[in-house]
Amino acid sequence: MMYISKFKKINDKKGYTLVELMFYIALFSLLSMAIISTFITMSKAFKETTIQADLLQSSNILERISREVRQAYDINFISATDLRLNTIESNNRTIILRFVLSGYNIQVYQDDVFIGNLNIPSIEVTSLSFTQITTAQGKGVRITLSTRSNRDSLSRTYDFYSTAALRGSY
Repeated sequence: MMYISKFKKINDKKGYTLVELMFYIALFSLLSMAIISTFITMSKAFKETTIQADLLQSSNILERISREVRQAYDINFISATDLRLNTIESNNRTIILRFVLSGYNIQVYQDDVFIGNLNIPSIEVTSLSFTQITTAQGKGVRITLSTRSNRDSLSRTYDFYSTAALRGSY
C-alpha cells in the first residue's frame, strides 16, 4: 500500500525479509568458516616447518662433531657421552676438543674452557653415544645422536648416525 501525503510518498516496504537475512547470515558464516579453517591449516603448516628447521639444525650438530673427528689426529678420551680429541691448530699448537652431553645440551670445550652449546635452545638432545672403532688401518668414531624439538607437541624423537675416521688413521 502506498499513501500519498502532501510532501512525499511513503513506502511501507522497507528493510530485508527474514529469508534474505537468513541467506546473508549463512553466507557470512560459510565464508568465516573457510577463512578460519585456512588460518588453522596455515598455522599447523608453519609449526611443522619450524619443527623441521629444528631437525635440520640437529643434523648440523652431528656434522660439526664428525668434521672435528675427521680433523683430529688422536682420541684423548672416549666414553658413552664424552669425547675428547687431540687436534692441531694452524699454528701447530695441540689442543684438546671435548664434546659432552650435559642434560639436554651438547657442550663443547677447548682445552677445558667452555665454548658453548652445539644445540639451539629449542632442541633437546635425548641421547648421545660415542663408540671408538679401531682397525688395522686406523681409528674412527661412531656417533649416535637422538633429538627432539621443544615445539613438537607429539614429542617425536629423531635419530642421526655417523661414522668418521681420524685424519691420521688412514
